[in-house]
Amino acid sequence: MLNPGEVSLEQLAIHFVGNPIQDELLMLSDEPVVLKDEAILHLLQQYFFKPFKGDSYYHFMHEAEISLNEVFNAAFTIFNDPDTLFEQSKKLAKHLFNKTDHPNIKGGELYVAYLKDCQTEGEITDAIGIFKSESKETYLKVFPDGTRYGIEQRDGININKLDKGCLIFNMEADKGYKVAMVDTTSRGAEAAYWKEDFLHVKSREDNFYHTQNYMHLTKDFVKDVFNEDHGVDRSEQIVMMNRSAGYFNDKKDFNIQNFEEEVMQEPEVIEAFNDYRQKYQSDKNMPMFDEFAISPSAVRNNKKIFKSILKLDKNFHVYIHGNRDYITKGFDEEKGMHFYQLFYRNEQ
Repeated sequence: MLNPGEVSLEQLAIHFVGNPIQDELLMLSDEPVVLKDEAILHLLQQYFFKPFKGDSYYHFMHEAEISLNEVFNAAFTIFNDPDTLFEQSKKLAKHLFNKTDHPNIKGGELYVAYLKDCQTEGEITDAIGIFKSESKETYLKVFPDGTRYGIEQRDGININKLDKGCLIFNMEADKGYKVAMVDTTSRGAEAAYWKEDFLHVKSREDNFYHTQNYMHLTKDFVKDVFNEDHGVDRSEQIVMMNRSAGYFNDKKDFNIQNFEEEVMQEPEVIEAFNDYRQKYQSDKNMPMFDEFAISPSAVRNNKKIFKSILKLDKNFHVYIHGNRDYITKGFDEEKGMHFYQLFYRNEQ
């Protein structure tokens, strides 16, 4: 998504945002970082930008008025006058400190950067980067000391492991800017604080979004409706998932009627799918378009949800890729056990 070598890091501010619940402080620096050392710049670019590999984007949001979103407001101010970045970075640090309200959230350095020549989906624009480092690792420094070597322990940041970050591109301001986000460390109850509490973003409704939604919709339909409670055995479920995966992998464009004919096939299954789709989009407040261009990156990112393995106790794993007619299910009364019969022409 982003070529770090082409991005110019123009300004950088660093502050420490602790966890007030753990009696940690908010420590604001007095001035921005001086960017002179080319080697350090190269390492920072690798640290900041390497995690942004996908094509999933977001927009800032607010229930009342978008200008009330504090990160959006700071970005809007900076884009209109980049010289305000340092002052706005302190406001962002205070905002994050106020949202650090779970005991499991780690304190860490907050970096706010102004970036030029960022390329996204073929367009070049300025961007604002907001990054947070929470994890520290222990390193050994080995160095010559007269006629021998000395060893010291140092704690530092692994430049290959950014904990949290977002890139705000100077485009689509009327929709809440185009935003990319990563969060590699949050789990459980504290997971929402970066995305929902601090940034407060929603998914950008693009082809990636629509493709991902339909893939998850299909997976959930198989789990919730096209299942054993409705007379569908596991092998039939897997075949349905395989057809779905094949459709998204092979087609360039999604069409709901075509999808239903090729994947759902049976009229009663199509009807059940349509009923489920309407409830799904209503419950999740999620628009489901009838036509869109399929996003290859969304397919790559989500193909793992279409599992094609039939697990039988702990003894067998059966991979089903083809014709459902070549596998039958039964029950052996004498042994009191279920069984599958597999038919094939050649043994590989």
